[in-house]
Amino acid sequence: MFPGFSIPLPDFLPVDNFFLSSYALCAIAGIFTACPLGIHYYKKRTGDDISLILVFLFGAIGVFIGMHILYGITNIGYWGRLFEAKNFEEFIRGFVRIFGGSVFYGGLIGGLIAGGISAKRMKLPMKDVTDCCAPAIAIFHGFGRIGCFLGGCCYGVEWEHGVTFTNSLVESANGVPRVPVQLFESGFEFALGIALWIMLSRKKLYGRLLCVYLLVYPVGRFIVEFWRGDEYRGFLFGLSTSQLISIGFFVGTIIFLIVSLRKQKLQPQSNN
Repeated sequence: MFPGFSIPLPDFLPVDNFFLSSYALCAIAGIFTACPLGIHYYKKRTGDDISLILVFLFGAIGVFIGMHILYGITNIGYWGRLFEAKNFEEFIRGFVRIFGGSVFYGGLIGGLIAGGISAKRMKLPMKDVTDCCAPAIAIFHGFGRIGCFLGGCCYGVEWEHGVTFTNSLVESANGVPRVPVQLFESGFEFALGIALWIMLSRKKLYGRLLCVYLLVYPVGRFIVEFWRGDEYRGFLFGLSTSQLISIGFFVGTIIFLIVSLRKQKLQPQSNN
């Protein structure tokens, strides 16, 4: 695998080099692939491109905050160690260990909240915004999962026909053939993203494409989780944290669709 590489830095800086991870490279590739496509279709629909760029920027901030917060929540059992720190440096090291990782669902929640608030504050047409963002989310995540595979994180259970990591950043993943769940999920995301792009270009299910994503992705994620081997993320009622969140997203989206459809049916009556 290829976790990343170090970039030498000038002597006057306090650190010798900067480590650029494969995940970061894939995430950057995902951003520069997915976002321009979303902006292109948004401009075709509304004639405006700057507004969606701002939505993506605010959404990215939400993604960054959300993915680290949820990772920290999964490590809630270690929070007490922060109060046992003997000095500020030790506190920072502990804080980084607890909140330094990332969880996709946390990023998705944070991105939806931040992006939604920014779009609402700018009074943008929400149906066009969500339609153009839905396939972008899937495509971006597809690239991100390739980064997970290269870095050796989010690994799968042991399987004799699987892939053996030798220099994963997660020590427990090394030396054992494992199911490449990262690539399975990446392929699923790309297929979902392409399907959403086709529906977007053909103006199918107007205003509902984000709901399609929030219905289909949780099902795929729920299934893939059975082959995940990183059990340290925690389980409740025999289900992983991500499986529980998947159920929440799926049920929440169904409720949203029912409520919104009922409002649409009542709308003509209220106008008479």
